[in-house]
Amino acid sequence: MERDSTDDLSRIELLSKLDSETLRNLTRRCRWRRIAAKETIVDSDDDQGHDVFFVAEGRVRIVNFSPAGKEIAFANIPQGGYFGELAALTDRPRTASVVAVTACRIASLAPSIFRQLLLDHPELGIDVIRQLGEIVQQCDQRIMDLSTLSAVQRVHVELLNQAEVDESNPEQWIIRPFGTHSEIAAHASTTRETVARTMTALSVAGIVERKGRELFIYDHERLEEMVESGAAQMLAAR
Repeated sequence: MERDSTDDLSRIELLSKLDSETLRNLTRRCRWRRIAAKETIVDSDDDQGHDVFFVAEGRVRIVNFSPAGKEIAFANIPQGGYFGELAALTDRPRTASVVAVTACRIASLAPSIFRQLLLDHPELGIDVIRQLGEIVQQCDQRIMDLSTLSAVQRVHVELLNQAEVDESNPEQWIIRPFGTHSEIAAHASTTRETVARTMTALSVAGIVERKGRELFIYDHERLEEMVESGAAQMLAAR
């Protein structure tokens, strides 16, 4: 797709250390696309492309699917993020798909150009290595959660991961915006029905309350205790 005047890589966090001239040259070497919400950007079944992608506008989700077709969400990439670096560095097939959560403006860069960029700017290479290290740690944690936590407890963990301290009341936590039960289920590797039952139980217990697109967590400590005690019980039973 042809570039337009809104194409800008200056908001990409990885590239923020580059000077303006280098950024302009890199912008011209990208292929730019507008993506509709829910549209697939990268398909794991397509082993032809190895570009790296920058999210100039919008938000995307990295997903995969079980043999039964259940969506498993790996990560959300916000505006300013990037994805596809592993395929760009290794020239190996992609292991996950990427879909647009919202309408997006995406820039893709050929792997040869991306690799040369990292060679010319070693500080960017260090940032990419750090990002890959965080992905490995997250995968390790996910494996541990799947091994030691029940489906209900994984929902609890997902709520804790998304929660932030409410600026208007430091005594409570909030998730804003709170996603659908299907989105929570994809991240917790469970079903929408399990999420619905879990949220109802937490609401009845007074631990959480949903108000529109916001979820208020009134007892963050209790939610943490429910995860920790459940993991200990499952390990003891083995």
